[in-house]
Amino acid sequence: MLPVVECFYSLQGEGFHSGWPAFFIRLAGCRNACSFCDTKESWQEEGFPRYSPEELTGKVLESGATACVITGGEPMLHDLTSLCACLKKAGISLWLETSGSEPLSGQWDWICLSPKKGIPVRPDYYAQASELKIVVESPEDFGFAQMQAGKMREECLCFLQSEWSVSSSLLSAIIDYVLAHPRWKLSLQTHKFLNVR
Repeated sequence: MLPVVECFYSLQGEGFHSGWPAFFIRLAGCRNACSFCDTKESWQEEGFPRYSPEELTGKVLESGATACVITGGEPMLHDLTSLCACLKKAGISLWLETSGSEPLSGQWDWICLSPKKGIPVRPDYYAQASELKIVVESPEDFGFAQMQAGKMREECLCFLQSEWSVSSSLLSAIIDYVLAHPRWKLSLQTHKFLNVR
């Protein structure tokens, strides 16, 4: 049984799959406590309803979605082997969003790795991630981004994403950095601009 903060059908707002329809399952529990987190309510596991993999798969199928994003919190605090197996059996594509701080479980079609400063990433994520997403709060984060990109597979896509409340000058700096470093792409939280979940 997995603690679920919320689940809903919407558009992916960030990264490579931005604009794609997907069913989101936000799991409770996180040890990272990032200052810029926009879902701080997900940090604690207590107080949220728990669902079986079969129940969650039923919700995804009922929505009509063909892809499912598992996020958090930090979803890898939970063993997701059974959930992935149920969803894959139902023909659902599985996209994971993780900081890479916890052991990897389950079978995934796409892994978005979003490391956090000061929190070690387990090495297997560098070998398996499809996408690297670095949230930028200050110009100092560009060095952290480059360090993380240097550990990724060559084919991994790399995104810089501004923290939602950054100044226009920092957003300009991010754009300039992407222009000067073509491996990177800009990720915007388009769901917030569109005012959708």
